[in-house]
Amino acid sequence: MDSLTEENYIKSIYALSQATGEVFVSELAKKLNIKQPSVNSMMKRLATKKVVAYAPYKGIRLTKKGKKEALSIIRRHRLAELFLVKVMELGWEEVHDIAEQLEHVDSKRFYSRMDEMLNFPKFDPHGEPIPDRNGKIYAQKRIALSDLAEGLTATIAAVGEDEKSFLDHLNGKGLQIGDAVTLKKREPFDGSVTLGHKSKKEILLTHQVAERIWVEV
Repeated sequence: MDSLTEENYIKSIYALSQATGEVFVSELAKKLNIKQPSVNSMMKRLATKKVVAYAPYKGIRLTKKGKKEALSIIRRHRLAELFLVKVMELGWEEVHDIAEQLEHVDSKRFYSRMDEMLNFPKFDPHGEPIPDRNGKIYAQKRIALSDLAEGLTATIAAVGEDEKSFLDHLNGKGLQIGDAVTLKKREPFDGSVTLGHKSKKEILLTHQVAERIWVEV
């Protein structure tokens, strides 16, 4: 197994362990679409490198070294996404898979220069925070659009996923990061919401979509 495979594991462990600090082999196998014995084998390898704390039948935790590596990978991925949008003018729905490949480029100079060219950004094109070179993340207070009170206006700050189908859906609705929206009505039966928007047209979103959009009041 090469370093690219190891990095994919580390990044996935970080993502899955955000709520509880740990992740189980079955969860990791499902996310990566890999059989559990292969995951166990990789955990032993990463434990030897002191990247994870791992024991059979127990949760997997990233060590301090592992978290540092995970944040470095995430930094590279999100910088790459922003570069592809801002400099190469690709759509925000196009860049995830390309950034998945670029995040494995082993060159500090490459990403330092990219950071400089983008004027040291704090957020990627989907509104996710970009860790700085020391792994520090700029945090902001956000709530799900589905939790916004009726009558309030908020700014779209981030989206909860970057799958192309979801972003294509938002494109079709005319919604982008930075847009101000007013929650005009929430349906009590299914939680769907009607938004006021700068386009002066009302936009209807299902609860499933609204809960994946993060806003700042």
